[in-house]
Amino acid sequence: MKIAIISVSDKGQELALSLKEKLDADSTIIKTDLYHKNVKKYFPVLFYEYDAVIAIMASGILIRSIAPLIESKVSDPAVLNIDDNGNFVISTLSGHLGGANKLTQKVAGLIGATPVITTSTDVNNKLGIDVIAKDLYLSIDKPEEILFFNKAILEGEEISFTINPNKNFEYLLGYLNKVTLEIDVSFDYSSEVSEDEILVHFDDHRLVLKERKIVAGIGCRREKEYEKIHEGLIKSINDLGISESRINMLASAEIKKDEQGILKLSEKLGIPVSFVDMDRLKLFESTDVAKSDFVYSKFGIYGVCEPSALITAGFDSELIYKKTSYDGVTIAIAISK
Repeated sequence: MKIAIISVSDKGQELALSLKEKLDADSTIIKTDLYHKNVKKYFPVLFYEYDAVIAIMASGILIRSIAPLIESKVSDPAVLNIDDNGNFVISTLSGHLGGANKLTQKVAGLIGATPVITTSTDVNNKLGIDVIAKDLYLSIDKPEEILFFNKAILEGEEISFTINPNKNFEYLLGYLNKVTLEIDVSFDYSSEVSEDEILVHFDDHRLVLKERKIVAGIGCRREKEYEKIHEGLIKSINDLGISESRINMLASAEIKKDEQGILKLSEKLGIPVSFVDMDRLKLFESTDVAKSDFVYSKFGIYGVCEPSALITAGFDSELIYKKTSYDGVTIAIAISK
């Protein structure tokens, strides 16, 4: 998640600096940029350039600033509102698909504030269909149906999921068993449903949840043991709250194609691995990729795990887990558009 923090007062700016330091230590936060004052100038840019905007200011200023920019729950960024004293963190916009509700809980925990969340499913301890999509990195083909499904869930109606019997959907079953919010579901199996899709239906209403490709990029020291690489991967996906079965591919650089630890990991997990051509890595450019002069001095490329993951995930993909080191292993995770 790419986050912009904007403040208007000196006290708010101090809080912004402190919050940025805490967020930067989180591997699921790709970058955090600070803005101060000039609200009218900055908001039209922040709204389209970041996944989330944290506004440390009076709610009136925030609401008037974002009102002309709001378009859709599918595309609008998460927006949080914090008072200058850091007493309350309010999920203001895009609570589910944008991730504002979860980010509100995270930020409130970091600064010792009270989280304020008002979405109906959350306050009634129910699991929204859009929360499932967000948590499991699934796209929704008919966002206009979300309200209908969430209304049915609030009323305690049973929601049916149809999945392909040949695909491992352990990540979905495990998620629904583990989650603390309430939802009544039943499962059907049909080979007519694509392996990367989940058909959700209630009465005459249907929507399709489709997997966005998740790629785990791996870098490691020469002859690094499979167990250590696996341990690093587990720590990373635990941070994201996903299971191994939700990963679609592994990726690394061509120079790692003989690394037995990576090959064994691919075999053990049953997940294919792509070894990206060195020329493609040399030409790859992204402002989100961390550059290592050490790696460049050895291999002529600035990184392995982040660019490998992004290239394999496809055009316009983005990082959801920045390069993180685990005892000689580096992990980054990217997702397709």
